[in-house]
Order: sequence, then structure tokens, then C-alpha cells
Amino acid sequence: MADEINSFGFPFAVNKGGGINASGGDEAIRGKIIQVLFTAPGERVNLPEFGCGIFNLVFEANNTILAAAMEFTIGQALARWLAEEIIVEAIDVESREETITVEIAYTKRVDLAKETVRIHFR
Repeated sequence: MADEINSFGFPFAVNKGGGINASGGDEAIRGKIIQVLFTAPGERVNLPEFGCGIFNLVFEANNTILAAAMEFTIGQALARWLAEEIIVEAIDVESREETITVEIAYTKRVDLAKETVRIHFR
């Protein structure tokens, strides 16, 4: 069982090759999760419903209501777009002052390995 925690600051740091630096866990699945989270519905021309819409919440007050809304929005998006690849075990959104931390615990369907992705929004 792999239980890796990865952090991404927002805005991302982009490496020299134009990608986002990441380590540990399954990079392909982690990349897909990030793609779902950071794509706004309507942003993709050929798949306009794809994405999560969490950036629509960016100007809301940073409180427990925002955290609950983000948990729901993220859970719905991951269930819709990645259900064939992962089983979402838990989504935890924690808001502290100017930072929101999203932690997604999931199980990969292919080998039942457990993984965790953590993203910080500042």
C-alpha cells in the first residue's frame, strides 16, 4: 500500500519543460485529478462539461461553508470524470486564514493501491 502525500502551491511552479513539478505516487492519476480540479467547465471546447468549477468559489469567504462546498464540488467532479480509475475514499478541505488545503484520499482501481494528494491554495 502506497500512501504518498504531495503538495502543490497555487499558483503552480512550472518546471523548465513546461510541466508541474510532482513526486511520489502515481503521477498519471495525480495529473488527472489536478486536471479535473483546475479546469473550469466550459474551458474545453470539445468537452465543455469537463472540470470542477472550484475557481468559481475563489471570492467566497474562507470559512466552513466554503470548505463544505468545495468538498461537495470536488467529490462530484471526481466521481463523474475519474470513477473508472479511482475510488475516492475521502475529501478533506481545511480552511485556515488565507490558505485552503484540499486532501483527496483515493484507491486506484487497477491495483487497489491507496494514495493521497494534498493541494494548498494560498
